[in-house]
Amino acid sequence: MSVDFIGMIQSQKQSEIHPPSDPVIDRDYVRAFAQAHEQAGFDRILVPHHSTGPSATLTIAYAAAVTERIHFMLAHRPGFTAPTLAARQIATLDQFSGGRLGVHFISGGSDSEQARDGDFLDHDQRYARTDEYLGILRRIWAEDKPFDHDGEFYRFAQGFSEVKPAQKPHVPIYFGGASEAALAVAGKHADVYALWGESLDQVRELTTRVRAEAARHGREVRFSVSFRPVLAETEEKAWARADSILERTRALRVQAGYSRGGPQQSEGARRLLAAAEQGDRVDQRLWTAIARETGGRSNSTGLVGTPEQVAEALLAYYDIGVTTFLIRGFDPLEDAIDYGRELIPRVREEVARREAEASRKAA
Repeated sequence: MSVDFIGMIQSQKQSEIHPPSDPVIDRDYVRAFAQAHEQAGFDRILVPHHSTGPSATLTIAYAAAVTERIHFMLAHRPGFTAPTLAARQIATLDQFSGGRLGVHFISGGSDSEQARDGDFLDHDQRYARTDEYLGILRRIWAEDKPFDHDGEFYRFAQGFSEVKPAQKPHVPIYFGGASEAALAVAGKHADVYALWGESLDQVRELTTRVRAEAARHGREVRFSVSFRPVLAETEEKAWARADSILERTRALRVQAGYSRGGPQQSEGARRLLAAAEQGDRVDQRLWTAIARETGGRSNSTGLVGTPEQVAEALLAYYDIGVTTFLIRGFDPLEDAIDYGRELIPRVREEVARREAEASRKAA
């Protein structure tokens, strides 16, 4: 199995240790950030969605125009755009980017975050809506004639799209969510199921459940796990850097008036905090302190060590069936460059060696 690396870009420099500053959209930074990922050997770049932030769709349109090969992953929330229109927008962006688009569908793990855009459905209703939404998208992309739809959340007459995705049968569908309602949708629709950076035991347990759900529909699913690698030339220096990141995170949160983060509503956040309850260091390299500090907000667990040690840690996840890694740093641009120089080549080389060895044994 080959391995894919996904990075993440935002419209301005910011992270747990870098407070956002004007301008909200820094075109030069986005261009440099996207091109750095392409040069570093990433396969794809995630552009996240937030209810108060710039449009991820338009950010990708710009980033695709200033890059040539790298693919993108659009974070997209069902419910704020009619699925018929969203299907045309996604297909159009896939065409203009030259077939370089994937979409991560986010049903929403926070009632307050959803309410900012006028969505007041509860948790399970949001996943039920996503199920219907994805079913419509896939039909719009596939059908060669208009069709009617009358469902629980959407109703339309003669829905159709003249534009189809450049990729067949459609753009790759990424999906996350660890609740029972989420897993049912994942098994039915996801091409790639995405987890935050949990322990090996947690990932093994959750991927087993997702595989079972997918099997009910005669499908197979690939898996992605997200980490925040903290690298240095020695293990001691890497952990010292991690300690510094934690101190700076705490200082900025105090400055911003935040207390220690309480748990988010999402099951994924609760799972990160469950890992953090085992200690700051889990499975030797998994660093949970930032997740605990922020209440499990987003992908906030790290892998700490030398490039060789972190590559070894990633390969442990590869060995249990994870073939995609979303990695982003606390120093976003600088770390992306460093990953391309120090981390990504090591993992790819070892995966290639293992594949070659497996082929020889099979022969």
